[in-house]
Amino acid sequence: MPEYEFVDVYVPRGVSRKEATRLLTDHAEYGHWELDRLSLHRDGSRRVRLKRRIIRQLRATW
Repeated sequence: MPEYEFVDVYVPRGVSRKEATRLLTDHAEYGHWELDRLSLHRDGSRRVRLKRRIIRQLRATW
């Protein structure tokens, strides 16, 4: 079963959609994050949850 780590990103209401898209694209490209959940609040702010898979290295036994 894959394991994931999560990070929550808060985007305030004054941030345009284009800027928010650029911010999330940067996280995806450079940090290997993918979108897990997006919440749009009444005041226009967004709360985004990103996830990425944890890759564990197994020890080699000789």
